[in-house]
Amino acid sequence: MTVSVAGLRIGLVTASASRLGGGVFEAVVTHAAMLRAMGAEPQVFALDDAHAETDRGRFGPTPVTTCAVVGPRLVGFAPGLGRALAQGQLDCLHLHGIWMYPSAAASAWAARTGRPYFISPHGMLDPWITARGTHKKALARLGYERRNWRRATAFHALTEREAHDIARETGRTDSQVVPNAGPDPRPRAAGPAPGPVIVYIGRIHAKKNLAALVDGWAHARKPAGARLAIAGWGEQPAVDALRRAIAHADGSVEFLGPVFGETKQALIEQARFVILPSLSEGLPMAMLEAWASAAPTIMTAQCNLPAGFATGAALECGTGAPALAEAIERALALDDGPWRAMAASASACARQHFSREAVAAAWTRIYAQARPAAATPRSAV
Repeated sequence: MTVSVAGLRIGLVTASASRLGGGVFEAVVTHAAMLRAMGAEPQVFALDDAHAETDRGRFGPTPVTTCAVVGPRLVGFAPGLGRALAQGQLDCLHLHGIWMYPSAAASAWAARTGRPYFISPHGMLDPWITARGTHKKALARLGYERRNWRRATAFHALTEREAHDIARETGRTDSQVVPNAGPDPRPRAAGPAPGPVIVYIGRIHAKKNLAALVDGWAHARKPAGARLAIAGWGEQPAVDALRRAIAHADGSVEFLGPVFGETKQALIEQARFVILPSLSEGLPMAMLEAWASAAPTIMTAQCNLPAGFATGAALECGTGAPALAEAIERALALDDGPWRAMAASASACARQHFSREAVAAAWTRIYAQARPAAATPRSAV
C-alpha cells in the first residue's frame, strides 16, 4: 500500500526560527522544505527574537508565526503561542527542542486535540546538557516537561545513542531513530586541493569546546600558511571569551563572526578540513553540510556520527588541547592523494546516509502511520 502525507497540516514548533537557534534552526528549515516536497503543508511556530524577521526567508513559502516573549528569554514564556497553535488547524504537531515554554504550549495542544504529537529533543537530553542548568531543568520537569513527554505520540531520536538518552530521562522506549537530512551534495570543483585551512562553523558556546581548539591549534606543528577560521554566533560572553583566547594565539587564527548562504558555502569549499571539537551534540548539521560539499571533517565521538569514521569521511579527535593538536597535525600532514580519497568518502557519506530522499521516506512512514489518530480525540493525561 502506498503511504502519503499529502495535504497533512504539520506544525513545527521551536524556540527560535532564526540563526539564534543554531543547528536546531537549520534542522527545522530542512524539515519544512522536506515536508513541502512530500506534499504536506508545514507551518512553523516559534518565539520571536532579534533575527526572526531577517531569517524568515530561509523557510521559503512555509508560513512562519513568531510570538512575543514575556519575561526572561531563558524561559521563553509566550502567551500567544498556544493561541497560534489552536488557530493553525493542524493535523499533527512536531516539537523541535525542549526545556522552554514551547514544550508547555505544544503539550497543551496535544492534550486538547488528541492528535499526533512528536518530540525531537535534538541532543538536549544528552548527559552533558542535563548536568548543566540543573535547577532550571528540575523546575521544567516538574512544571511541564514530564507531562509533555507522556503526551507525545513518539519521540524522535537522531541516533541510537540519543534514543538511549531519551529512554534514560523519560522512560520512553518508542523513539523513532531518523537522522537529520543533509543538504543536496555538491560536486567539488576541479582544480587544486584547498590549502592548509581548517574551518569551524557553528554556535559559539561552551559545549563546542573552542577554547581547547584554539589552544590545540597554537601548540600544533603546522605547515607554512596554515590558518584556523572560526565562524559563528553566540551570546556575547561566549564570543568575548573566544576573542580573548584568540588574542593569546598567533595571527593564524581568525574569528569571522556569523556567515550564511553563499559566504558560508564558499568558506566550506576553501577548507581543507571542517572541524567540530564538541563535548556534546545531537546530530550536527555543520558536519552534514561539509560532507555535502565533499569537505572532510575532524570531529569528536560526541558528534554522534560514527558513519563519518566508518566511511573515511572524518578523522576522530579528542576534546583536550593536546589531542586536538595531534589531530590537526595528522590532518594537515595528509598529501593530496589521501585527502582527495577522504573528500570522495565525504561526498559518498552524504549521499548514502543523509540524503533527503531516505529521510523523507522514513518520515512519510512515521507520519502516515500516526495519521488515523488525528480524527480520534483523546482526553488529557
